[in-house]
Amino acid sequence: MTPARLEALRQSGITSPADLLYFFPRRYIDRTTVLPIASVHAGQTVTVIGKIISIEEAGFGKKKRLHVSIFDGSSRIEGVWFKGISFFKKRFKTGNVVSFYGTVKKFGSQFSMSHPDVEDIEDGDTASRGVVPIYPSTNFLKNTYVTSLTLQRWVRQLTSNRSFEEYLPQYIRQEYRLPDRTTSLKYIHSPEDLREPDSGIRRFKFEELLLFQLSMQTLREDRISKNPGLNMTQGANYEQFLNDILPFGLTEGQHSALEDILYDISSGKQMNRLIQGDVGSGKTVVAIASLLAAVDSGYQGAMMAPTEILAEQHYHNLNEYLAPLGINVRLLTGNQSASLRRDILTDIEGGNAGIVVGTHALIQDKVRFHRLGLVVIDEQHRFGVLQRSNLLNKGMHPHVLVMSATPIPRSLAMTLYSDLDISLIKGLPSGRKPISTVVRYDKSRADIYHFMREEIKKGGQVYVVFPLVEESEAVDLKDASVGYEHLKDLFPDVEVGLLHGRMKSVEKEAVMKRFSTGKTQILVSTTVIEVGVNVPNASVMIIEHAERFGLSQLHQLRGRIGRGSRKSYCILMTDVKRSKEAKFRLETMARTADGFEIAEADLKLRGPGDFLGTKQSGLPDFRFADIVEDQQLVQQTRELAQKILREDAGLDDDKHAGLKKIFRRYFKAKAQYFSMG
Repeated sequence: MTPARLEALRQSGITSPADLLYFFPRRYIDRTTVLPIASVHAGQTVTVIGKIISIEEAGFGKKKRLHVSIFDGSSRIEGVWFKGISFFKKRFKTGNVVSFYGTVKKFGSQFSMSHPDVEDIEDGDTASRGVVPIYPSTNFLKNTYVTSLTLQRWVRQLTSNRSFEEYLPQYIRQEYRLPDRTTSLKYIHSPEDLREPDSGIRRFKFEELLLFQLSMQTLREDRISKNPGLNMTQGANYEQFLNDILPFGLTEGQHSALEDILYDISSGKQMNRLIQGDVGSGKTVVAIASLLAAVDSGYQGAMMAPTEILAEQHYHNLNEYLAPLGINVRLLTGNQSASLRRDILTDIEGGNAGIVVGTHALIQDKVRFHRLGLVVIDEQHRFGVLQRSNLLNKGMHPHVLVMSATPIPRSLAMTLYSDLDISLIKGLPSGRKPISTVVRYDKSRADIYHFMREEIKKGGQVYVVFPLVEESEAVDLKDASVGYEHLKDLFPDVEVGLLHGRMKSVEKEAVMKRFSTGKTQILVSTTVIEVGVNVPNASVMIIEHAERFGLSQLHQLRGRIGRGSRKSYCILMTDVKRSKEAKFRLETMARTADGFEIAEADLKLRGPGDFLGTKQSGLPDFRFADIVEDQQLVQQTRELAQKILREDAGLDDDKHAGLKKIFRRYFKAKAQYFSMG
């Protein structure tokens, strides 16, 4: 093998025979069903195979193109390239056999494909049949002419007449109908029919997910055994908050979640629990009650939010609720003066601060708690596993309660939060009415402005939200400012406010206060109101350029209305010209208000990484499994991992010898991800 090819393999992540062995094909050509070229027709997306009979350039300048004709004995078809002509001209050679995969077009009597997907087939063999694996062709491989055919030959040499060590116990393979390792690799690299690759790949997905779930369950049990929990119980502050201060009673879902939490913090084991609930389900009230149980038991509580805006909102909510109890609540963010920060840190270390609210600044080394007993992490998916573990190991190993303002699909929760216990708050507080959501276009603006006036006359308030994309913040801010001026002209008899992320905290606070007290009737805002803002009187939300928002973000924004007893309306304004994906998002929003259904749709659209919005999300990098497509396997492996560790915690049984060997290797390789501080 040439040095250039070795370097191309290395650049593609292949540095050993094992890497090549697990460099799986991206698709397969079933040559038993390849169509004769004479039988294809325009509009079909097909695979054809033939011998190259001509390679010709045509046109000139920008209209230059390359025509490559292949013939299979029945007829001929052309592959046509408009870009990369010099590369493709070198790539092809008259007499070679290739496959073309693409959509057939017809010009006169000539069939063609534009930029077809091309693979080399065994030289001169137009009659052979079977399933041909097509391997991923990275730019590095293409540039050194390492074709799919070359990779196929190399892998066949590796797998020919060889057996590979098995790690999955026989009883697991039998129960879940999984082929052994050697058979699986044969199915993937040298299949006889298209069912075999599916079976082989399913086996490796199952193995990978099982190792991950074993790791997460091991971490969970290790944490429980090493960190005895601080013993807490509810007291006077907790009871007074629920019975006298809260202006409403708890829902059944909130009661259930609090029962789970009170059980955990009095069990003698460290709590590590996730509270799941839809927008407006009342997670914050549950968090406040939990923090009060810690204070009642002589400990400090901390609440961590991903942004300063959300931290400020939590701080104000806590102060509003807890002022009658005389509890000292402090706010710690990264954007405070040195003197204020010193004062806050002194309060925290001395124990004068009963509850501390902040951003990730809370987990910095300089922050020393006097007696930290409970940590609440809001919007957990924006923090990494290591950030959470830093809190778990801070001070006296406090109890940890995590919340997600974004409903997390079941498959994602079972991977990302496998080491947590989960409580689900179902249902919304009493008195809440469903929100009507509609999609509207510019031609309807006059009707929408009339509707706004009618709602304001009835005592309602209106949000008008403009998108804020970080890369074009200045442009988006201008859009919001122009919209603000336009609405002031249209509604001269009402107060219109403007809120955006570039304002100072004091300015934002003043604008929100005027809106929440009803002095401002229309609030023009960027997405800073996405979470944490609670104005029960707001009954209308108009979202401009709604096609530019993700599903979960739209759902979060819509959650700012419908928080009181008024009937509420969400109007999604959009351009008539929009992508299929944008159309699907808006139709989903109009169809359902179920946050978990919306989250599932969003996950399928964007994939886990984009759904979570950060590479530091704590989501493992799976090589084979896809947690969106493989939800059933996620569930099966989670239940199996729990069963295995219940019966054989150390994997010491002889039947688990192979599993123990590969598990140790896997856990070590993922040490940074699984590190708990």
